[in-house]
Amino acid sequence: MEEIQLTIATLMKDENGYTAEYVRQLKQPSEKVWNSITNNEKLKKWMDHLEIVDLRKNGKILFHYNDGSDQFEEMVITDYEEHSMIEFEWGEDFVRFEVIQTDEGTTLIMKESIHHLTDHTPKDLAGWQVCLMHLANVINDESVEVPDNEWEKWFEIYNTLLEQYK
Repeated sequence: MEEIQLTIATLMKDENGYTAEYVRQLKQPSEKVWNSITNNEKLKKWMDHLEIVDLRKNGKILFHYNDGSDQFEEMVITDYEEHSMIEFEWGEDFVRFEVIQTDEGTTLIMKESIHHLTDHTPKDLAGWQVCLMHLANVINDESVEVPDNEWEKWFEIYNTLLEQYK
């Protein structure tokens, strides 16, 4: 089993609000990482709310509520570069994945722009933390169980981190 460094996101303040940046060093090639992010069969294994409908700039991603209501939101892919970067709407914010081939494998950078910090922000950051854990399992073809309550641990960490920005 490949050990993944589970560092927390770095939160940076800028003129537009904040950016949370997660960086993961993976031993797998960039093609496999990219496929795990953009192939719907792989995507549903680590973020089952998302479905890519049209993979291109100005294309479309659906966010399914998965609550039995069959409701979803359409999100626009705002920036895209085949095999290296995808950015899409996330409410009034944006999420961006960058895939960079390295000599050791791949650097995966996930950024969430956050216009306003809210009481929900630590839950959102903890959710991405856990999704990235699941993504690493998909990329590494592992079936390591991530406990259902794992996000609660990360919620406390991010809640504490965000206290300094209030």
